[in-house]
Amino acid sequence: MLRFLFRRLLVAIPTLLLVITVAFFMMRAAPGSPFVNERQLSPEVEKAVMAQFGMDRPLVEQYVNYLKGVVVGDFGPSLKYRDKTVLEILQANYMVSLTLGGLSILLAAMVGMSLGIIAALRQNRTADYLTMGIAILGVCIPTFVTAPLLVLVFASKLGWLPTAGWNDGALANMILPITVLALPQIAIISRLTRAGMIEVLRSNYIRTARAKGLPESLIVRKHALRAAIMPLVSYLGPAAAGLLTGSLVVEKIFNLPGLGKFFVNSALQRDYTVVMGMVIVYAVLILVLNLIADMLYAALDPRVRLS
Repeated sequence: MLRFLFRRLLVAIPTLLLVITVAFFMMRAAPGSPFVNERQLSPEVEKAVMAQFGMDRPLVEQYVNYLKGVVVGDFGPSLKYRDKTVLEILQANYMVSLTLGGLSILLAAMVGMSLGIIAALRQNRTADYLTMGIAILGVCIPTFVTAPLLVLVFASKLGWLPTAGWNDGALANMILPITVLALPQIAIISRLTRAGMIEVLRSNYIRTARAKGLPESLIVRKHALRAAIMPLVSYLGPAAAGLLTGSLVVEKIFNLPGLGKFFVNSALQRDYTVVMGMVIVYAVLILVLNLIADMLYAALDPRVRLS
């Protein structure tokens, strides 16, 4: 196990360095400037501001200085939000995205696995066709379509739920964003679970269990499900990372103060340091959650050895 973790760490460090390097130079290559707004700065003032943030130095020197800061956990100050560092912005807003993402992936896993199991056990029947039809719709319809539709029906027309806002994490304010985030994941998870269950239910050891007279419910729970969800474990790593760091579209539509909304605003305003900080957080989450997925995979399948 320790050897496996050490090897993954050796791979993660250059991977993270590559992500930082590509993001850094792409942000600098993008047109525009964080100091250009409605009120045009004089050349002298703009030069002084650039010098204050170290952006008047050669690009390679800026890159090296940024890497030195990242190593010690300093992502620098925000270029647009006055008197705030990137870490302060992340700390102030990560709980919103973490709450929405965690509840969304939990809901998606529970509902998606249940639908996938039902579809597999009722293969080529009405329940199977209905479940997979809903799953295809969930994959095809993007969140920027489902979100306004749900707001129109449940908020504007029926008045059951608020249209937007966080309201300190009130349940009514979280229902629509969580639902919108979970729907595409429910569709994908149900399809993965169905495919895995159908394959496992046709295997020899399941036939043997049935021949021994074991109840179907016990076969599904104890024997089939464990093997069927292994492809799902590999998918949930990057999916969870995307949801935990905030959905760009959903947080913007529902006016939620999460990381996704700040990422969009910072990208539009050319706030390089905030965008870079969020890219690094997302990359670290991807690496960590993929590592957890590999460990879960080994725990579910005794044939896999981490060494």
